[in-house]
Amino acid sequence: MSEKAPSISGKSGIPDTAAALAGPDPKRWKALVFIAIAQLMVVLDATIVNIALPSAQQDLGISDGNRQWVITAYALAFGGLLLFGGRIADLWGRKRTFVTGLIGFAAASALGGAATGEAMMLGARALQGVFGALLAPAALSLLAVMFTDAKERAKAFGIYGAIAGGGGAVGLILGGFLTEYLDWRWTFFVNIPFAIVAAVGAYFVIRDPAGSRNRSSLDVPGVVLSTLGLVALVYGFTRAESEGWSDSMTIGMFIASVVLLAAFILTESRVKAPLLPLRVLTDRNRGGVYLSLGLAVIAMFGLFLFLTYYLQIVKGYSPVQTGFAFLPMIVGMITGSTQIGARLMTRVPPRLLMGPGFLVAATGMLLLTQLEIGTSYAGLILPAQLLLGLGMGTAFMPAMSLATHGVEPRDAGVASAMVNTSQQVGGAIGTALLNTIAASATTAYITAHAAEATTPAAQKLLQAQAMVDGYTSAIWWAVGILVVSAGIALTFITTGHQGGGTPAAEGDTAGAAEEVRIPVVAH
Repeated sequence: MSEKAPSISGKSGIPDTAAALAGPDPKRWKALVFIAIAQLMVVLDATIVNIALPSAQQDLGISDGNRQWVITAYALAFGGLLLFGGRIADLWGRKRTFVTGLIGFAAASALGGAATGEAMMLGARALQGVFGALLAPAALSLLAVMFTDAKERAKAFGIYGAIAGGGGAVGLILGGFLTEYLDWRWTFFVNIPFAIVAAVGAYFVIRDPAGSRNRSSLDVPGVVLSTLGLVALVYGFTRAESEGWSDSMTIGMFIASVVLLAAFILTESRVKAPLLPLRVLTDRNRGGVYLSLGLAVIAMFGLFLFLTYYLQIVKGYSPVQTGFAFLPMIVGMITGSTQIGARLMTRVPPRLLMGPGFLVAATGMLLLTQLEIGTSYAGLILPAQLLLGLGMGTAFMPAMSLATHGVEPRDAGVASAMVNTSQQVGGAIGTALLNTIAASATTAYITAHAAEATTPAAQKLLQAQAMVDGYTSAIWWAVGILVVSAGIALTFITTGHQGGGTPAAEGDTAGAAEEVRIPVVAH
């Protein structure tokens, strides 16, 4: 395309090409379908493998000590390489990175499904994490650069937010079906059709907007420091869950993480072409999103974990029944994201959706602190899940959009990677922290009541009561975390609604740039 009348974007002095001003991509809605399929695949994988793990462990002869590595190998590769994946998307082109990530993820899934031993399985999981780290930021940044009209952006991010929030629960249903009626290997093979459809569709439909690449040289020290720092952080929390917080290796990992990430920030402030430009991280609004979202995910992961255990172990649900038991949360998330968040995002400031959304979710979590052995599903668990889903869906949707709103196109990949990084680190912290709290409370309950359990039946009942006491103790912490998350959203995030014509976020020159590019939407 010819470059007609390039404009200067706000204070940044970066000329916009005519392509950026020419209007929205005509195939953007078709592209959204394939981006959504890819996102669903990645989110499904986070929970689907958990259900298959006991069967896979038995078939492949994986020891109890090493079984956690089926989850950890993926988490470390994915969490550690997300920033690198986001930068590759900016440098190499989002479409190319997206398609490469899909093909690689499918190949790694095939390898996992065909695994004949422990080493092959762990290698496949690490490879899935590597290609997931390419795929996830590329998917979100494609949305950010393709949907520039405020109302359309709200709808697109509503769909994306519903998938990001509810996909994990769908994974529980699908994982239960595949494990119970087919074979655990299908929890890996199921990714292949998802990936093929998304890759073929993306190849023919998606195009990178002109002028949206960041062709600066790769910041190798930044890549090394961020990857090692994030790996140490995620592994520290993962190890804390199994070995305890006072374990010397756990403490060593946390210290190493702090040192490496501090060195990373120092490096980024000095190099000419940083992996993570600090302008992306230090903007007040985006910082508020990353922090509040990461905290909310801590609470969410804790709930998935404890409610799954409660339904299967205490209530005796099968894997399939457990999966269906999470349906109210999925319905709530889809409703909150597409019917509340998407409709109000162009009229209401993000903090007035995120803050109340997290508080509604906290109310749902508060109901779950009343869990007992004989708790009615319809009377307590179902309404609690609906509230939790509605709140999270309403909050996630504007958070996903705001995290990339006002970012220069050349930074969209790393800004998207930071969203995924906050979620990944939040998930690792949530699983380790809340599981540790629950285990301590369970042990304390058994110690306090052991003398009363004198028969086998009484001892069995005590075990169940102790588990429920542990879950509710941890859920109280999750309630508090969601309240803090709401407070951060209400105080840190100060930007107006994303309906076009709003002033750029304070201190964000890229936000001023976006105001030039985005057409004003009449209300």
